[in-house]
Amino acid sequence: MTDIDLKTVMAAVNDMNKSHGVTQRGGKKYTEVAKRIEVFRAHFGIDYGFNTEILVDDGQRVVVRASIKHFSGFVISQGVAEEIRGSSNVNTTSALENCETSAWGRALAAIGLHGGQIASINEIETAKRNQQAIASQPTPEPAGLEPDIAIDQIQKIPTQTGLTSWVNDNQAYLDSLSQTDKQNFQKILNAYNSRKEQLDA
Repeated sequence: MTDIDLKTVMAAVNDMNKSHGVTQRGGKKYTEVAKRIEVFRAHFGIDYGFNTEILVDDGQRVVVRASIKHFSGFVISQGVAEEIRGSSNVNTTSALENCETSAWGRALAAIGLHGGQIASINEIETAKRNQQAIASQPTPEPAGLEPDIAIDQIQKIPTQTGLTSWVNDNQAYLDSLSQTDKQNFQKILNAYNSRKEQLDA
């Protein structure tokens, strides 16, 4: 991807914004993510792809990171988005899909394909709804392991790779625990750091 290529695609997205942009409150237009992806694909074909990682999905929050990568594996852009399950009609049934689309949009925006603005009015209104939804929901109990069992498992892990895998496998539980039971989360974190030091030695 050269500067000339990118400027051509940026110009194409700006043209699409004029013809296909959705008019929002205040009169500004916003080019939807699907349209921006169409322009991106029309110019770059399959030399670049979109990769999605689910960072959090704990039954309440969904956090997704999207990366735009060259086929060689080089990452040219990333975007992160968050949705709260049940905060809107679409998030009642499709929070993960909605979050993924938002993350793609932010990754495109990071390389200049923003379609009018990075944080759209829709995204700002979504953020307000998410805050209201969080405030109205009871704090969930952490699901998964008991803290003592988690610490016992950590202490028995024989390799650094195994330690990393354990964290990845239990990320949603750890995220939840860090919000709902900071004392036990700290105990698990201490056990993790201690085991990591032992395996590093």
